[in-house]
Amino acid sequence: MANKDSAFGLKPIGKVGQNRDNQGLSEYDIAASATAIYQNDPVKMLNTGTIGVAAATDVLLGSLNGVFFTDATTSKPTFANNLKASNTASDIVGFISDDPYERFEVQSAGTPAQTNIGNCADIVYAAGSAPNYVSKVEISGTMANSAAQLKIMGVSKDPDNNELGSANTNLVVTINEHFLKQTAGV
Repeated sequence: MANKDSAFGLKPIGKVGQNRDNQGLSEYDIAASATAIYQNDPVKMLNTGTIGVAAATDVLLGSLNGVFFTDATTSKPTFANNLKASNTASDIVGFISDDPYERFEVQSAGTPAQTNIGNCADIVYAAGSAPNYVSKVEISGTMANSAAQLKIMGVSKDPDNNELGSANTNLVVTINEHFLKQTAGV
């Protein structure tokens, strides 16, 4: 049976070791910009002290779980699972799954094999879409024993997407190149 093609970004599923404080979210400022950030999009720290959407080869901070801001048009406090492009609010806060030992589930852009477990790969960025505004980021099909953003820990338990040797397999990963584990700044 083939895996279904439905990318969803880096979905947090629990920490390595499953200790009781897993899946806490940290708050980070987001500057108003023309770039949208979708739920489960990987994010990075910017040299402005704020966060933004990450691309392949960037050092990752975590994945976006949601945002809070005061709507510039209605002046109402707003919670959302994503940040729409051109949001002009001046108080945008992103809730990020940023624990360096967080495990994530992500769909593969390639056809992984059992021998890819333990290897690393970068992300492949694709913008999310309406109506749910969920990320379309996947893990690259180029998986190797060399430094890259994500380390492959295993295969998802999702029965619709756990067939190795087929496209669109969901993999369990950790962030290998994590901002909180780097020795240098931005």
